[in-house]
Amino acid sequence: MLVPPVIRRCSLALLLAGLSPLALAGGYPAPPVRVAEAQRVTLAPQQWLAATVVSRHEASLAAEASGRLLSVAETGTRVKTGQVLARMDDTFAKLKVDELSAAVAREEASLQFLQGEMRRLSRLAKQNNTAQTQLDEVASRQQVATNELNIARTRLAEAQEQLRRHQLRAPFAGVVVERFRRDGEWAGTGDTLLRLLDTAALEAQASAPLSARHLLRPGDRVIVAAEQGSASGRVRILVPAADARSHRLDLRVTLAGDDWSVGQALRVAIPRAPAREVLAVPRDALLLRSRGAAVFRIDGENRAERVMVTPGVASGDLIAVDGELRPGDRVVVRGGERLHPGMTVQILGDGK
Repeated sequence: MLVPPVIRRCSLALLLAGLSPLALAGGYPAPPVRVAEAQRVTLAPQQWLAATVVSRHEASLAAEASGRLLSVAETGTRVKTGQVLARMDDTFAKLKVDELSAAVAREEASLQFLQGEMRRLSRLAKQNNTAQTQLDEVASRQQVATNELNIARTRLAEAQEQLRRHQLRAPFAGVVVERFRRDGEWAGTGDTLLRLLDTAALEAQASAPLSARHLLRPGDRVIVAAEQGSASGRVRILVPAADARSHRLDLRVTLAGDDWSVGQALRVAIPRAPAREVLAVPRDALLLRSRGAAVFRIDGENRAERVMVTPGVASGDLIAVDGELRPGDRVVVRGGERLHPGMTVQILGDGK
């Protein structure tokens, strides 16, 4: 059947407009869309800061004694708090402890003898069978022996501490990320042996502007973005002292989970101005056209209505809008690109 030219031109115009003659006649199925409600929320404009993942506990550990190294933990070794990381030859330190232990035993025996002598002379003095000068002499010797014993014990404790320092122990649980000495090498007191890092206590470090001092508080939630996606973090501290050259503050954000690596590059979103209450919709609801921004509102009969809006501040998935919208209005977040005003839609997830 031949179609008159006028009808052909009308059909072409309708197709270009996104509607077919069947849709005009009501035979076209309603396009499926997803909707969300406009809501009153408190939002603040954001700025993104470059950040790096760092560990809260990181230390370069040095030898506390001099000697030949018997063992040094390998790079990548996981250790617990107090676990031995390096051992040094402690032969002479042990001999010193043995020597001073004998000296303590000698002084204890000397003091014990004088204490017995003092008790004997005291009994005789009560019977007037000994001179007072002899009693005073023994008491003086007993005091000297007591002091000598205290000195010997102090020297023994010092030697035992020196012996203990021939083993380097982990001050916290972590991973050995670098070692600077190997088994068999000589190390002096203060020589760096290895570097230990706690991979369980990670945080993001960023340089924040001075204005952040009035906008961030410990415990505030912020968005942290990385290549694998975004997550939520909490402000641990914003150091209130600015760097003299950059005039910026040190910001630390606690990271949750174990998907982070030390040295990883991140971005942290922080407020740029105080938060205020606004009407917001999901970012996906916004349609940008040459005439401006708009959203499609769905009325009670599931018909689409275009509403022109002015976008405002954004935070996360929400963006503030100014227009003829009210809290609770349903706006299209999926499928709005093919809609036209007046079209009847099918709302996905609507059980009606």
